[in-house]
Amino acid sequence: MYRYFGELLSRSAGTALASGCVDSALPVSSSLMRVRHYADAADKPDDPNFFRMVEGFFDRGATIVEDKLVEDLRTRESPEQKRNRVRGILRIIKPCNHVLSVSFPIRRDNGEWEVVEGYRAQHSQHRTPCKGGIRYSTDVSVDEVKALASLMTYKCAVVDVPFGGAKAGVKINPRNYTDNELEKITRRFTIELAKKGFIGPGIDVPAPDMSTGEREMSWIADTYANTIAHTDINAHACVTGKPISQGGIHGRISATGRGVFHGIENFINEASYMSMLGLTPGFQDKTFVIQGFGNVGLHSMRYLHRFGAKCVGIGEIDGAIYNTEGIDPKQLEDYKLQHGTIVGFPGAKPYDGNILEADCHILIPAAGEKQLTRHNAPRIKAKIIAEGANGPTTPDADKVFLENNVMVIPDMYLNAGGVTVSYFEWLKNLNHVSYGRLTFKYERDSNYHLLMSVQESLERKFGKQGGPIPIVPTADFQARVAGASEKDIVHSGLAYTMERSARQIMRTASKYNLGLDLRTAAYVNAIEKVFKVYNEAGLTFT
Repeated sequence: MYRYFGELLSRSAGTALASGCVDSALPVSSSLMRVRHYADAADKPDDPNFFRMVEGFFDRGATIVEDKLVEDLRTRESPEQKRNRVRGILRIIKPCNHVLSVSFPIRRDNGEWEVVEGYRAQHSQHRTPCKGGIRYSTDVSVDEVKALASLMTYKCAVVDVPFGGAKAGVKINPRNYTDNELEKITRRFTIELAKKGFIGPGIDVPAPDMSTGEREMSWIADTYANTIAHTDINAHACVTGKPISQGGIHGRISATGRGVFHGIENFINEASYMSMLGLTPGFQDKTFVIQGFGNVGLHSMRYLHRFGAKCVGIGEIDGAIYNTEGIDPKQLEDYKLQHGTIVGFPGAKPYDGNILEADCHILIPAAGEKQLTRHNAPRIKAKIIAEGANGPTTPDADKVFLENNVMVIPDMYLNAGGVTVSYFEWLKNLNHVSYGRLTFKYERDSNYHLLMSVQESLERKFGKQGGPIPIVPTADFQARVAGASEKDIVHSGLAYTMERSARQIMRTASKYNLGLDLRTAAYVNAIEKVFKVYNEAGLTFT
């Protein structure tokens, strides 16, 4: 059973853009707040529609960058025609292009039959394939996958990954199903996507998300490669986040958490931003709290701990823990693996309040969306909010944080480590060779020849009366002398991507006088890049 949701253009939003009357509920800076008024959302409960929330963030960025896009057009059109072109393309960018809804039956292990619902949203095909994870959750809805798909488009643009945005969700609680039943659901959902052209190496490439991982991605790849794409040599590039044996890449599991660390690192080492917050640069004296101890939370905690920051609190759905002396990530990971929960961890005390409001320097919401609202935002003590999850901050909360001089590092940049390394895995699958394999031995031999050349030069100059002159490489060079492994290349590429994107966001924030409003700066960057693709490619059949 299939149901399509026509989303060719968002008429109400499109009309607003076309008329130039976009007054979003999103903050830019204290100076811009006095000029651009917020919508009347303040009079409503702070539980905005997720997709409309993302569209509102988009509108704020579009309002700021529209004049520059018009100015940069190098055409023979009149000023009015140029503005119409810009507004028209902005209207094209915003809505979801395709949304697929499927319902299919599975037979439970006890013999009962059940109908499962699933969705896949493709926000944009300005770059192909589309890219986005598959989550298993009872909270999955059309609105959620549309919002997450649109975030993926902007996220890929911010970090210069050439994908369009997509997202999928299956409406189940995986804890209520056996492994055999989950495999049935995953494989059947893959077939439903394939039948309608919603999966393929050059069409749409899923990845892990909430409650899915390597195992589910392996099932998807195997199903696709042995059915619809049994003659396609690139079939295993239909999905990323796979196990290494199935074409995965080293470093993918920790990629999102590692990206969160690098994103925080780039801003916390920037003296100008830290002075605005009244903090000193660096991790050494910083404490942090994480909401959500899943894949992202765990690896973020590991890397921050490794570089000198102290974790003082962790929150999960079933409870929270806190310790001002610090929580060891390895001990907590082992405890959760053994007990299935962080509650009762002996290295910390239970935390009775809202862990988001705990005392710390850095707060990392790495759970669900809309966790920070106007109701709890005034009580947040952290000076840096690092959005490890997608959409954890509502527009009203965003406004409060700007007014309170709190820096929010936005989700569309900070958790882009996963899609960045997924891009590396996708390229590996298409190239059919692992990174470093062709150059590994050559680089190792070259480094040893370099050491020998230095030794021989010194011996020719000073002689060998006292024996050969030993050349002792430094510890750092010794670690690299054998050449870069695949993991080294992945980590280096991820660090470079996050650093370059952070610099772009900082330049845009400075250019438009946005102050601490990094989210709007990131949206401006994304809009400029996506706009350029649409403008230079032109439109088919208009």
